[in-house]
Amino acid sequence: EKGQPLYDIYSPSLVNAQEELVLALNNNNKRLINAAKERLKSLQLPKSAIAKLMKSKKIQQNITFYSPQSGYVDKLEIRQGFFVKPGKTLMQIGNLEQVWVIAEVVESDISHISINLPVTMKTDALPTRSWHGAVDYIYPTLNAKNRTIKVRIRFDNPENLLKPNMFAAVQIHHNENDELLLVPKEAVIRTGKSNRVVLALGEGQFKSIIVETGRQDDDYFEILSGIHEGEMVVTSAQFLLDSESSKTSDFKRMNHGDEMTEMTEMTEMDEPPKATVIGIIQSMMKDHGMLNIDREAIEDWGRPAANVDFITNNSVDISQLENGDKVFFTFIIEGGDFVITEIDKLSTL
Repeated sequence: EKGQPLYDIYSPSLVNAQEELVLALNNNNKRLINAAKERLKSLQLPKSAIAKLMKSKKIQQNITFYSPQSGYVDKLEIRQGFFVKPGKTLMQIGNLEQVWVIAEVVESDISHISINLPVTMKTDALPTRSWHGAVDYIYPTLNAKNRTIKVRIRFDNPENLLKPNMFAAVQIHHNENDELLLVPKEAVIRTGKSNRVVLALGEGQFKSIIVETGRQDDDYFEILSGIHEGEMVVTSAQFLLDSESSKTSDFKRMNHGDEMTEMTEMTEMDEPPKATVIGIIQSMMKDHGMLNIDREAIEDWGRPAANVDFITNNSVDISQLENGDKVFFTFIIEGGDFVITEIDKLSTL
């Protein structure tokens, strides 16, 4: 507790400083009295010890030091009889009535973080409780390994429920005044080299467009350029449309509308388009009836070789197939999906 005695210490410097004060008091020299008092203060002699000395004029060989605040002894570096040097930390006392939380913010969100922004926090230890604090400090350097920056957040902790080394999830709130162009997260095709979305143009026509993305959350991507407000994007099977699009088109455009180029068309027909081709299975999701296949060129359609995602109809059994198998298969285009109707594994010598 605050004011509780912590330790007694003997120091020749403290004894000499006390002697100077007593000598100044005996000579009634105010200038020397003030100088001696300031020296004792600089040596961190407790005010109570200075007052007692001025009253009794009796020098204390062992000085008692008291706790400056209430809290917990976090580190204890001394034992009875230890010799200590100036600058050595004897003990640390931590006060948990207010705590700092160190959070890591991803690089793309750094520009939106500022001092004093409100923060909401939850911990695994107390999932039903929420704490409200504020950003206290933003560290100046970026972690090169995980591309994050540390942010220090201050929280009141009157019940001492928050403990050092706890893990927590924080949400930093900021006012976003600018209107953002958003698309559902599932509409964005991420290839590593670029990000794309597939536009639905109506009447069975589609176009794959390179877009520049910004921030994201669990549901949406911010679109910085490439498409405009009001355009319709494909959110289901768009990866099939994109991968089966002509290899001769790089899907780039200065703008779209009247000047649209290299359109990928899938026109409704009385009977779905059908092709038989050879390919190699690259990956599979057997439980969902989905395969990714490097197929050979389809000469009748004027299509070069491509990597395509396929689904299977209910009559096709793929349970015996594995990644790397060379297969001979037939597929149709139905409802915008590439549907395998027959598939056989080719023997290898």
